[in-house]
Amino acid sequence: MIAIFDYGAGNLRSVENTLAEIGAEYELVRDADGLRRATKIILPGVGHFGQMMRALDGMQVRDALLDRIRAGVPFLGICLGLQALFESSEEAPGERGLGMFTGQIRRFPATARVPHMGWNEIEPRKGARLLTNLAPHPYLYFAHSYYAPLTDATAAACQYNVPYTAVLETKNIFGVQFHPEKSGPIGLKIVRNFIEL
Repeated sequence: MIAIFDYGAGNLRSVENTLAEIGAEYELVRDADGLRRATKIILPGVGHFGQMMRALDGMQVRDALLDRIRAGVPFLGICLGLQALFESSEEAPGERGLGMFTGQIRRFPATARVPHMGWNEIEPRKGARLLTNLAPHPYLYFAHSYYAPLTDATAAACQYNVPYTAVLETKNIFGVQFHPEKSGPIGLKIVRNFIEL
């Protein structure tokens, strides 16, 4: 069962529509039991890093989510869902991320217009599974004021005043900073690639 985790915010309807369009069966999940039943987990995210992490803790699902990821269940974090995989964020000092990746989410520099909103080109690294059968430098739709650093798990980078991670990929853990559900046919292909892993 593909679980879309509903923590009370996030772009759920667009994600649901995307899965429906590619014919994938899914279930909205709101508790640890739902996560334990899942064979794939999608964590959509919009809004504030601290709000998301407090919601996950308030719902008492942090441990279940981490257990499932560590057990090898394929996980896809979208936008804030990618940022939640890191240790912390400048957006919410003192709030703990999921800590699957070291480092901190940072705000774009003062010289940048924020949020970074609109279409931008990504630069895939060789062998990125989420980006299989896509054009070499696809354009995707972004809407964010904070960004993830480049890491060994960066599968594609993007440039907006600074280079940052647009796609994360390691073992069963995937994250995208852009919104595939708002990125047209290319976004559909990316979600399909995750579903077909």
